[in-house]
Order: sequence, then structure tokens, then C-alpha cells
Amino acid sequence: MTEFLIRRFVKDYEKVQDVEVRTRYGALAGMVGICCNLILFAAKMITGILAHSISVMADAFNNLSDAASSIISIVGVKMAEKPADEEHPFGHGRIEYISAFIVAFLVIEVGFSLFKTSFGKIRNPEPMIFQWLSVGILILSVGVKLWLGMFNRKLGKRIDSKVMMATAADSLGDVAATTATIVSMLVFGVFGVNVDGIVGLAVSVVVMIAGVNIAKDTLAPLIGEAIDPEVYREITRFVESYDGIVGSHDLIVHNYGPGRSMASIHAEVPREVDVETSHEIIDRVERDAVRKLNLFLVIHMDPIETKNEKVDNYRQIAAEALDSVDSRLSLHDFRIVDGREQVNLIFDLVVPRDYTPQMRGQVKERVAAKIREKISNSSCVITVENSYCAEE
Repeated sequence: MTEFLIRRFVKDYEKVQDVEVRTRYGALAGMVGICCNLILFAAKMITGILAHSISVMADAFNNLSDAASSIISIVGVKMAEKPADEEHPFGHGRIEYISAFIVAFLVIEVGFSLFKTSFGKIRNPEPMIFQWLSVGILILSVGVKLWLGMFNRKLGKRIDSKVMMATAADSLGDVAATTATIVSMLVFGVFGVNVDGIVGLAVSVVVMIAGVNIAKDTLAPLIGEAIDPEVYREITRFVESYDGIVGSHDLIVHNYGPGRSMASIHAEVPREVDVETSHEIIDRVERDAVRKLNLFLVIHMDPIETKNEKVDNYRQIAAEALDSVDSRLSLHDFRIVDGREQVNLIFDLVVPRDYTPQMRGQVKERVAAKIREKISNSSCVITVENSYCAEE
């Protein structure tokens, strides 16, 4: 069904990096969500009124808020399509994240409203009317919401859309909420015990937790998050695949919306190669990154020694010292400065993010001591830093 809708309503659906195609995906997801949620709202509202069930009616209004969320999703994806202008040189892609955050706020608001209503229902319970038709409608609702969640998740993953993933999470939360409502009606129908308010309270907590989780997921790219390890590997492999580049480090990626990223990286080039030749290679990598990775890449060129046996030997000794202290440590920008009485080893040391300031100072001393065991006249000049890549 999902593939049929995509092929039927999304022109050029294979070109998921294209901004216009992403907008078509967003419009499809939004329209399907609006239609499904309005139908579910009407069915549940009628069921809740007939059964005198506050949890069913609350679930109905939850579906109505989901329809509003779908409208916000369509507007957000459409606004994110706007190209760059003088005030926004990197485009408007982050509007999609803001839209997802608004969806999260609506979900939390619905959950809080349900919490207050359910609490009042516990204090002043009202009689319910059990009907198998009501149970059947709610079971059908679970099936629709489950499909809608899978539908949005599939589209969200395909075009890397936070707002669609947020909508998918909301739908799966609704599945849990409606299932709990069914249980409360069955308990009343079989045992005559009215747990409507208690179940409504539990449902409200589930809905609010779902809203908070959606907010956390959508705020992360707005605040600035670590690079996904797979993205890190993809970019570094791409840069290092070019002849004339022997390594890379200090990759930073800035997200300006799905499919709208810029990055900077340090590329290591042989010092003995003519600077103009290396610069030409760097320019080619930057141009190809736009075309092949859809990434605006800025490369800083780092000349390093590649044919100096003494430097290679000292670099190996330093690397072994790091591994003996902590296998998670790494180094780059290694160079040496020979003096009459001592040799200076200068390099950057990358430490895990869980290192405290005290640990960062201690690790410098331990690494330097390990190196002095092999190079007695060495003096280490170490700059400690963190990687911008998320730890796996």
C-alpha cells in the first residue's frame, strides 16, 4: 500500500535528495495523516458518547490533534523547501525541525489535558455503557494507527525527515493509548469494574512521554549534535580516496536541515608535493563533494612528513604509547622539532568525550612518560581535543 501511494502521488520518487521530491513526500504523508485521523476522530467521538467513556473521547481528541500535526507537517516541509536568500544563506531547511517540535508540543498538551480529565474521572466516576461495536471500532483504529505509524516511519527514513519520524512515533503512542482504552472497556464489560479513569491516566502518561521523546529527537539537530559514525566514515573515506591525500581528521558537520549540510575537514597531504598540486586536488574534492555527497565541504590542507624515517619511527612510538594508556586515544598533526639536547614531539591528542578536565591533564602526562621510556631526550607538546563524531 505504501509503495503504491508513493508511486502514484510522488513524481520522481527515487530522487529523495531533491528538495521538490522531499516536499511531495511530505505532502503525501500529511494528506494521508489528515484523512486517517479525521475518520478516526469521528468514529471514536461517536463511540465515546454512546459508551459514556472519557478515555475513548480523549483518544478521539488525540486523533484530532494528530490531524492538526499533519497540517503542520505539510506547512513545515513546504516552508523548508524555500531556497537560500540574503538573510538565510544556508536555506530554510531547519524549519522542518521546528515543525516537528511544534508537533511534539501538541502531543504533550493533549497528554496533559487527558491527565487532568482522567484524574477528575477517578475522583468522580461516571457509569459506562459496554458495546461490542465500540470495541470493534477501537480495534480497527489500532490497525489504522499501526499502519499509519509504519507508513510515516518508512517515508521518514527514506527522505531523512525528523517531522515524519515524529509523526510516526506519535502514531505508535496512539496504538498503545487505544489498546489501553480497549482493555478498560473489556474489563468493564466482563467484570463490571469501571477503570476508565485509571486507564485514561495511564494513557495520558504514555502520550506525554511520547511527546517528550519527540521533542528531544527534534531539538538535537537544532542545538547541534555529534556526527553519526556512519556519516563520519562516509565523508572521511570519500576524502581519503583521492590520490595525494594520505589522511584526514577534525571533521565537523553542520546540519541546516535534511539534505542541507556543510562540513569542514583537515586533509593531510605529503609535504614534499608542490603546494599548487595539492591545492588542485583539494579543490577537486570540494567540487566532487557537492555533486556526489550533496555536501558543501571546506577542506584545510595539512602538509605532513611521509618520507622521513625518523618522523615515522617517532610517530609509531607515540601511537603505541597512546594504545598502552587507552586504546580509544588517537593522534594527528604529528611533527618533530630537533634540538641540540632534546627532540620536541608535537601532536594533537583526541580523547573520549567522557574525559574530565582532570583526566585530560593526567593523560598528557602519562602519554609523555610512556614516550620518554622509548625516547629519553623527548619533550612532548600535546594539544588535547575531542572528536565531533558520536561514540558507537
